Amino acid sequence: MYIRRDSTGAIIAVSSVQAIDFTEEIASDSPELVLFLNQYSQAIPEQQALIKSDTELVRVVEDLIELLTDKGVIQFTDLPSAAQKKLMTRQSLRSKVNGLKLFSDDNDDELTPL
Repeated sequence: MYIRRDSTGAIIAVSSVQAIDFTEEIASDSPELVLFLNQYSQAIPEQQALIKSDTELVRVVEDLIELLTDKGVIQFTDLPSAAQKKLMTRQSLRSKVNGLKLFSDDNDDELTPL
């Protein structure tokens, strides 16, 4: 697991993959991580809905940026370098996730997407 900390050193976010903002690796059974995850799982429904909405909105923004660059309204290089890096990292991760395939139990020649 990879974590992001605030200025006080407290865990504020967790990722299963290393990314630009998630560079510190931590054991999945670390007491600090377990405590953070337990607190997160008890978050009120509105917070969980907001987090889900943020995730969905990120995808909308990515699609919007892609549309604007495809139409020539903006150039990818017009974006700040930090934004470029984050978008490229997400695009790479999404590509890897969407490219994963598993063999089906029924037919060895058939692929089943995750």
